[in-house]
Amino acid sequence: LDEVGLGYLTLDRQARTLSGGEAQRIHLAAALGSALTETLYALDEPTVGLHPRDSERLLSVLRKLTKAGNTVVLVEHDPTIIEGADHVIDLGPGGGARGGELLYQGPPSKLPGKETATGRLLLIRTLHRQEQREIEPGQPALVVRGAREHNLDIDRLEIPLRRLVCVTGVSGSGKSTLVENVLYEHFLRERGLGGQEAGQCDGIDGFDAIEDVLMMTQAPIGRSLRSNPATYIKCYDEIRKLFAATPAARRAKISAAGFSFNTAGGRCERCQGTGRVTIEMHFMADIDVPCDDCGGKRFRDRILDIRYHDRNINDVLEMTVDEAREFFHDRAPIRSRLDCLAAVGLGYLKLGQPTSTLSGGEAQRLKLASFLVEERKSRGSLFIFDEPTTGLHLSDVHTLIGVLDGLVDRGHSVLVVEHHTDFISHADYVIDLGPEGGDGGGRVVACGPPLEIAECPQSHTGRELRKLLGLDSRGAKKRARR
Repeated sequence: LDEVGLGYLTLDRQARTLSGGEAQRIHLAAALGSALTETLYALDEPTVGLHPRDSERLLSVLRKLTKAGNTVVLVEHDPTIIEGADHVIDLGPGGGARGGELLYQGPPSKLPGKETATGRLLLIRTLHRQEQREIEPGQPALVVRGAREHNLDIDRLEIPLRRLVCVTGVSGSGKSTLVENVLYEHFLRERGLGGQEAGQCDGIDGFDAIEDVLMMTQAPIGRSLRSNPATYIKCYDEIRKLFAATPAARRAKISAAGFSFNTAGGRCERCQGTGRVTIEMHFMADIDVPCDDCGGKRFRDRILDIRYHDRNINDVLEMTVDEAREFFHDRAPIRSRLDCLAAVGLGYLKLGQPTSTLSGGEAQRLKLASFLVEERKSRGSLFIFDEPTTGLHLSDVHTLIGVLDGLVDRGHSVLVVEHHTDFISHADYVIDLGPEGGDGGGRVVACGPPLEIAECPQSHTGRELRKLLGLDSRGAKKRARR
């Protein structure tokens, strides 16, 4: 367990509270002890939630499996794992309908510089760095005093507002405890919105400088099969009105309500607009199958006969966000909302994909897109994110950074718990906790701009930043001439 980066877990930790990456690494630990050979291990982003230092430890574990005669195939975006692999298969060039092609396969040493998004970004990762906004004297800040929840041991900590701030540290160092249990829960308590689970802390000053705190967690958005990206950002209402305004719909006297799968009338009543039905297996797990009556299309035939630009409502729901942006290019109310989805790297999602099937990172970015749609002019809110880069390609990471920079430029504050070194290097201010996980963590190792973190010899995050930014082992400022 320690070798796969889980040394910080307590033995009585409930399995249901583990992240997907932690659960996968526990299975890996079991595999190491089983001494299996000639076995194929298929892993889906096992580095989720891992600090780059632990990614290197995980890589050594995977090598032990291959040396024992096993094969390891993994889906991964982490540059450490990609560069440490024996063989790389790069798919693309885009996501969704624009992907699926084999762009490169071979040793990772020959991938940088190839005409693929992965190859280009591995070669020029540091060239994407932007100028950080300086922390000016008198800058508004939240001040945390005497944080002692779980393993935290922080006497005083300033978190600058109206800046992009990263909280970093190895797994189990206290990042989520600080941001969620202490900061967010104390805000809820102060505003009378809850906060019963507020972590032990002497006090937090500065909440009067922000209008609201928005916690963008990776928790599922909902379990309803009828909830999808189009309904979540409220562009489906406009799409229904568009279909109801067609000559065919007016002749058939079908209103916008007829194109809703939430109410009776136009939807298939057998599946109640979900397109799928559940078959009870009694002594086994229930299974979902496409609805026989509508063929998985959610609506009755008279609704599917209505067409807008030769597409029916099911065709639209089967479009990806990027395809729909082109299809509705002349419909500003719809296009503007879809643009918010594309801006957070969700252009590959289908409009009708149930939100219950989204990953944690996708759910988090969908919540952000929803805010961008409804963004209010205010004195600024504080956005808190928990590893928003989960599942993102390097190119999409830089797209996400652009969106978060836009929030800061418009007067908001962004606080991000993150392990992704490229993302951290773009931050205006970094708070590094540690130095280790569990009882060996909970303290502030270093705080300041990324270059100052890189100069801290006690910081594991600093060591990774030194590699990325081209600084020598002593942390001297040896900036490459661009």
